[in-house]
Amino acid sequence: MTVLDECLSPHVAMLQRDHVRLEWRTPYPVLERARAVAWTCFCRATVYELCEGGGRAFIRRTVQLDGKPEVHETSVRPINETRAIWTGLLSGRAR
Repeated sequence: MTVLDECLSPHVAMLQRDHVRLEWRTPYPVLERARAVAWTCFCRATVYELCEGGGRAFIRRTVQLDGKPEVHETSVRPINETRAIWTGLLSGRAR
């Protein structure tokens, strides 16, 4: 059994040549009650979370290097739009 066989969360697919480049920003407390509803596997250095709250959503990216995680987030958008971006991220069509 390999480490990937033990993972329960999805992994981000290889980046596609014609991918959409997402704008990543420093986090700010725009959605106080947002909660992660989906995430990628924590076995990778970069973890993504789909966060939703109050009818709005964003994606959080955490890069876990050298013991100090760097966190960035996309802008807040309607849930359906953010879920479409999430799907693109998982399939390698957005990053």
